Amino acid sequence: MIVVCGEALIDLVPSADGGQRGTAGGGPFNTARALARLGIPTQFLGRLSHDAFGKQLGEQLAADGADLSLTSFGPEPTTLAIADVDRDGHAAYRFVIDGTSAPNLTQQMLPPSFNPRIEALHVGTLGLVLEPIGTTIAALVDREHTQRLVMVDPNIRPSALSLLSPSPLAAEGRGGEYRTRLDQVIAQSTIVKASDADVAWLFPELDLHAAAHALLASGPRLVVVTLGADGAFGLTGEADARVPAPAVDVVDTIGAGDAFGAALLAWLHDHDRLTRNLRLTRDELRAALEFACLVASLTCTRAGADPPRRAELDHASAP
Repeated sequence: MIVVCGEALIDLVPSADGGQRGTAGGGPFNTARALARLGIPTQFLGRLSHDAFGKQLGEQLAADGADLSLTSFGPEPTTLAIADVDRDGHAAYRFVIDGTSAPNLTQQMLPPSFNPRIEALHVGTLGLVLEPIGTTIAALVDREHTQRLVMVDPNIRPSALSLLSPSPLAAEGRGGEYRTRLDQVIAQSTIVKASDADVAWLFPELDLHAAAHALLASGPRLVVVTLGADGAFGLTGEADARVPAPAVDVVDTIGAGDAFGAALLAWLHDHDRLTRNLRLTRDELRAALEFACLVASLTCTRAGADPPRRAELDHASAP
């Protein structure tokens, strides 16, 4: 079983009539859905609202097969992300955060321990920025990283960082408290899955491969960098591989990175590799990246974060 910890929110996405439609979203929420749709036993650990949007989020997770026994509910309104999608289908976000549900996951809401059947913990995205959820996630990773695989997806959103006060880019150095927290979580993680934009933000002075090696040197056993339509590459201490992305007609890229991360974990689950002492041969790394790229590419062929189910992958892979 895999626990996904972080935010669930509503994406307000432009509709064909010029208005906006509310769709369920948030990096960890999307990841939990994608894992569950791939048939992986998944629990979502986060904070949902009792409002109509919160009920929509909970119902969607449950419908896809995710377990909500670790999810807490409260009176705060649901967190919102307003998506602006360009002509190539790429989305940029503005956030409505203050006083909303997603940031309000506290350490008191964490289970005192995890079920021994839990093999992996996935964290990241907006949850690492906000408080108190950021401190809660960091404490959870600190508690769990010696016992099971941890995967972090930074999914850095400069628009969200700009909302914080004092600025996260303050005198402590680029990133301030957020960067300090993120560096700690990365060092304690088995896997870092980051986009090329994430890596450029973390190491603006390095090229992508040098930055990936710097991440690997900080503690993880696997670093994967996604390259959008150009695929992805991965590094371990023993192997490296790069794979192209399947060519598809892109509707939008919402949720594609989350689907990629979920698929990577699903491949490791299917091949009995969900272990904190992760080791992969070059062929195994390549196969894992190819599977993740396939899942992400299929997600791009439809509007919003709508990851594929296992049966769709079997159809897409058929000769």
